[in-house]
Amino acid sequence: MKSKILNEGAEKRYLLIFEEGEEFMSTLEKFAEDNKITAAYFEGIGAFKTVVVSYFDWERKEYLDNPFNEQVEILSLNGDIACSGDKPKVHAHVVCGRRNGSAVGGHLSKGYIRPTLELVLSESDRILKRVKDPQTGVYLIKL
Repeated sequence: MKSKILNEGAEKRYLLIFEEGEEFMSTLEKFAEDNKITAAYFEGIGAFKTVVVSYFDWERKEYLDNPFNEQVEILSLNGDIACSGDKPKVHAHVVCGRRNGSAVGGHLSKGYIRPTLELVLSESDRILKRVKDPQTGVYLIKL
């Protein structure tokens, strides 16, 4: 992944260019950890060669994976970064377009880039914390 700072200040903004074969979630979490990012939001476009989107099953209190082992266009990708313990964690949602024009989406669990993904990340100078919610078992931002 390549990065460039677009502007600095109370809200630092980056342009991140992911390269073919990189796994989006782990690459972004490593970038956040290396740059000590504790609160951010992002949006992006690009494409995946494979993607796993998940759906939270309220009754079972767990995410159910829907893998798509095909080339898809990223129509919408957005999310945030907050700390869970002392590590930054990415929470992302995505809508992907398939060859036939249909769309799939949900909570982004994993996605391998092909050929690229362009992301604008806006970092806050604050710290956001994610804490496990006892009712759902999901890590939610605690204000």
